[in-house]
Amino acid sequence: MPRPTGRVLTLLELLQSGGTRTAAELADRLGVEERTVRRYVDQLIDLDVPVQSLRGRYGGYRLAPGYRLPPLMLSDDEALAVLLGLVAGRRAGLTTRDRTANETASAKIRRVLPKHVARRLDTVLEALAFTDRPGEFDTPDAGLLLTVADAVRHRRPVSIRYTDRGGRRTERTLHAYGIVAHAGRWYVTGEDPGIGEDRTFRLDRIADARTLPGSFDPPAGPDPAQRVLSGFATAGYRHEVTLRIHGTVEQVRAHLPEAVASVAEHEPTAGQDPAAERWLRVELRVQQLDWLPRTLAALDQPFVIERPDELRDLVLALADRLTSHARRV
Repeated sequence: MPRPTGRVLTLLELLQSGGTRTAAELADRLGVEERTVRRYVDQLIDLDVPVQSLRGRYGGYRLAPGYRLPPLMLSDDEALAVLLGLVAGRRAGLTTRDRTANETASAKIRRVLPKHVARRLDTVLEALAFTDRPGEFDTPDAGLLLTVADAVRHRRPVSIRYTDRGGRRTERTLHAYGIVAHAGRWYVTGEDPGIGEDRTFRLDRIADARTLPGSFDPPAGPDPAQRVLSGFATAGYRHEVTLRIHGTVEQVRAHLPEAVASVAEHEPTAGQDPAAERWLRVELRVQQLDWLPRTLAALDQPFVIERPDELRDLVLALADRLTSHARRV
């Protein structure tokens, strides 16, 4: 059961959310009786929190207009959750362009914590290790990120100046469906009404963003994260690869995730029993082929290479090397 102090802080959070709350509503949210709510209100008043009591049919409790709450009061679990989130975000490259923001935010939180809580958190953070090395990622400007997020929330068109990976600069209008964090980078996905197609843009390559008048209705279908992953899997690259793999979707996805490949049921040929062995049609667009033979070997499932011929040659070369190594005494 929550301690009384915790319920008093919860009451303060409820009042902070704005509006007038009835005693019955607050009692229900706190799991106490109305007379207990009145006692908690008295405790807040004793702490110089200006809680106003309104009488009448629409009466209740509210904070005085213009009241500014004191600094954040976090429990041990809340403080640990915030600090771990900051550490994980920094390790994953998900931070703002001001690289020191995570450190200064962590320092401010630690400075106001009781010493015994800070020591416990230090123990956790010192014992924490990561299995991968943090990469060097380009991160978006905080103001730009907030502008795009506001456009997503209010369904307003946004004008962006964008530089693609080839260095070509363009200015375009975007109906942004959502912002997606993937593999240490930030993306915005939506429709480019100028060409009538869905597009995905890296936020760190956007030089400027400003919202435009008007609004739009987002389409039904995949959510923004799924749209980004599908876009990666079908993006234009140097090689187009088509495979038939015998196995389950789960087995294929363990080595070829959604961001890399599209997977569909393989249609049986004329005269073939539809209930025969299950084959999947897998399509990829990749810049390099040299990693695929090792991936297919690790998959350890029967497969057929439909295209390109270069991949077939690379797989045969790997098979020859493995056979040669196995025969050595």
